[in-house]
Amino acid sequence: MDHRADLASAVDAVRLAALACRSVQERMVRPETLEKDDKSPVTVADFASQAIVCARLAERLPDDPVVGEEDSAALREDGREALRAAIVERVAAELGTSPDEEDVLGWIDRGSGAADTPRFWTLDPIDGTKGFLRGEQYAVALGLIEQGEVVLGVLGCPNLPLDGERGALFTAVRGEPARVQSLWDSSGDPQTISVGSLQRAADARFCESVESAHSDQDESAKVAALLGIRSEPYRIDSQCKYAAVARDDASIYLRLPTRVDYREKIWDHAAGSLLVESAGGTVTDVEGRALDFRHGRTLEQNRGVVATGGSIHAEVLDALSRVRGD
Repeated sequence: MDHRADLASAVDAVRLAALACRSVQERMVRPETLEKDDKSPVTVADFASQAIVCARLAERLPDDPVVGEEDSAALREDGREALRAAIVERVAAELGTSPDEEDVLGWIDRGSGAADTPRFWTLDPIDGTKGFLRGEQYAVALGLIEQGEVVLGVLGCPNLPLDGERGALFTAVRGEPARVQSLWDSSGDPQTISVGSLQRAADARFCESVESAHSDQDESAKVAALLGIRSEPYRIDSQCKYAAVARDDASIYLRLPTRVDYREKIWDHAAGSLLVESAGGTVTDVEGRALDFRHGRTLEQNRGVVATGGSIHAEVLDALSRVRGD
């Protein structure tokens, strides 16, 4: 199937959402934000990003549902007037229109669809909220799923470097090479990217979450030791880790379950997993099974995620199996 129109719509939507997020980060995030545990900047950016993406997709692909994390219920509560106004202002600025409050809340709710149709988009409007608040790495992640398979993915990474500047836009269409281009400048040609080709895992570099609660880093350290990896891990937030593997900044990304009953959300992995695969890498769960997007809003049949450059995947899975067995 030709996905050129889908890709153009997704790229436009992610670019606008990333502009909104960057503006909020520059204007609202202060040094004391983390100290005061002030979530208002990320809340404004998160909802504005979802509204913008859903508005663009509704305009161009009105029959496509969007499956995301947010809805407007909490925003509609009394006492949230200032927050709603800030979100509406940011959405209006990036769309270049004058939506009213109900328009914006409706777009947000459009992103809370069910993952039960043959074709739908899945969205994480800000993946990596702590990274966003620290002024570090986060991503706007949008994936298209058809018949349970991710067929298109777009990652907007506002703070990830590209050619000496900050802001990288990664795209993947199943059956085509992975590509990267400027997130802000649409005039340049996309560059093809590919994973590294290693003969042994000992030469690899791990990519890990900054937040230890997101993955079992003790188990990751044991895997690294067993593989003989001596380099320091590359720690960044969000699906930027998938981008790092796809363009050979790192060769291994492990997301290991911290609870037996935990299941990953589809919007946390759809775009990034396809990006790595399109760049020549391999993505499975910890048992070596392909990620299965056919079971609603979570990866119900999978536990954890293992993404590698491909050539060392079997070696990494073997080491992980031995560590988990111990």
